[in-house]
Amino acid sequence: MLSILIGNPLKLTSMAWVYIEDLKRHVGQEVTLRGWLRGRRSSGKVHFLMVRDGTGVCQCVASMADLGAEAFVAADHLGHETSLEVSGTVREDRRAPGGVELSLTRIEPLGMSVDYPIAPKEHGVAFLLDLRHLGIRSSRQHAILRVRSEVEQAARDFFHERGFVLFDTPILTPTACEGTTNLFNVDYFSERQAYLTQSGQLYAEAGALAFGKVYCFGPTFRAEKSKTRRHLTEFWMVEPEVAFFTLEEDMALAEEFVACILGRVLERRREELKTLERDTSALERAAARPYPRLTYDEAVARLQAKGMPFKWGDDFGGDEETALSQEFDRPVMIHRYPASCKAFYMKHDPDRSELALCVDMLAPEGYGEIIGGGQREDDYETLRRRIAEHGLALEPLSWFLGLRRSGSVPHAGFGMGIERVLAWICGLHHVREAIPFPRLMDRLEP
Repeated sequence: MLSILIGNPLKLTSMAWVYIEDLKRHVGQEVTLRGWLRGRRSSGKVHFLMVRDGTGVCQCVASMADLGAEAFVAADHLGHETSLEVSGTVREDRRAPGGVELSLTRIEPLGMSVDYPIAPKEHGVAFLLDLRHLGIRSSRQHAILRVRSEVEQAARDFFHERGFVLFDTPILTPTACEGTTNLFNVDYFSERQAYLTQSGQLYAEAGALAFGKVYCFGPTFRAEKSKTRRHLTEFWMVEPEVAFFTLEEDMALAEEFVACILGRVLERRREELKTLERDTSALERAAARPYPRLTYDEAVARLQAKGMPFKWGDDFGGDEETALSQEFDRPVMIHRYPASCKAFYMKHDPDRSELALCVDMLAPEGYGEIIGGGQREDDYETLRRRIAEHGLALEPLSWFLGLRRSGSVPHAGFGMGIERVLAWICGLHHVREAIPFPRLMDRLEP
């Protein structure tokens, strides 16, 4: 801490330290704020210092009469993002951010900021990603990451209130669960290969057979060599798994879940959405249930009717997902894809064995898939055969297969990617904005 004091010293204990979000409760009182200098301007006789503390921004008004000549001059030369402690009286002012301002009697710099590299102008994407550790201080990133926090807490509350057990699953795994071509290898004590998890689902299935209904929530990793606006190599996923669930019940849970998250964000984070200039009417429409449902066959027919060169049996890419989702003002669920384009653990439709009992939920406005899930194969011999057909080693999956000989039941679940949902809710062009420190194919720093 720098011991530079500007103004008339006051003992810290003589004033209440408050957060900016609580200032309205202290009108007429003398308080202390601690934060960072976001910006400043001067009319000559009065300085206006914009101070942020993570909970909000406060306009702090400094006059020569209140600070003294030397301190008044010094206040006009503080660098952008200098950390400081300020004291003064809280005044109502409807023109100020939050409806209040602080009339300063004291300023104490704590950590000087010199030549702050991010100026209030347009910067290139690469430049801002290189300085991501500072870029997260911007008002835009504040809004996005506050909405992210709300989405994550809403997800936890949703499952907790419905009796789900939070079930933590391993990040280091012995084999793939979503295909072998996009795994990150880890040297495990120079004795064997381990992999960063692609999903916690296989372990969550064990949890569901122990607790009935569980969810896991954590980072997942995909070594896909993709540079689209929808892909990250590290992202966060919430994955519920429920014993005795069928595909229909799984779809109902997914619909309720997404609608609940939208409602929570609209209720508590409208100011952040306003900062992002997000059309909340679109989100309000998207929160209205029920959500439309299409079979894969129906979806293919719609694409072909649009003249898109798509053939039955292929999985949907970004263009197809965008075209389908733009037909609706709320998420659409597409179910019963060809089993050939889905994972080995998907149960096949007993009425059409070439189809899997699976579902993808596509967000409206062209944001694509936000949920993937379905009913799991619960028969031992069938699952054993599927593992072999997908070219996976049996030994690392022996425990997973063994669940089918230890009281197996129908069960289902899904995974929701936090960054894709956040990109949709906040109206972001690229998911790299939806996570504090994005990991991309060509980026591992900062």
